[in-house]
Amino acid sequence: MKQGLSFRRSIADRLDLPKDIALGEIKVTLYGNCEAWIENYRGLLEYTDTRILLQGCRRQVCITGVRLFVRYYTNEDMRISGCIEEVRFG
Repeated sequence: MKQGLSFRRSIADRLDLPKDIALGEIKVTLYGNCEAWIENYRGLLEYTDTRILLQGCRRQVCITGVRLFVRYYTNEDMRISGCIEEVRFG
C-alpha cells in the first residue's frame, strides 16, 4: 500500500496536481482559531460541541474546542465554527 501511495505522490508531483485531490487526503484550512474549512472528507463519525471527528480516505481528523458547530456541509466540504483548540490527524 505504501508503494502505491509513493507512486501516486510521484505522479501528482510530475503533473503538478493538487496533492489533496490526487492522493485523496483531507484538506484542512484554518481561519485563526474560529473557523475550519474541511475538504475531501468521507464522513462524520462524531459530533459534539467539544469534538468533531471526521473520516477521510486514509485517516481521521479530530477537531476539539469549545462551542463547535458545523456551519454548513456538502458531500465535498464542511465549515466548522467555534473556538478551535486542536486539530489532530490519526
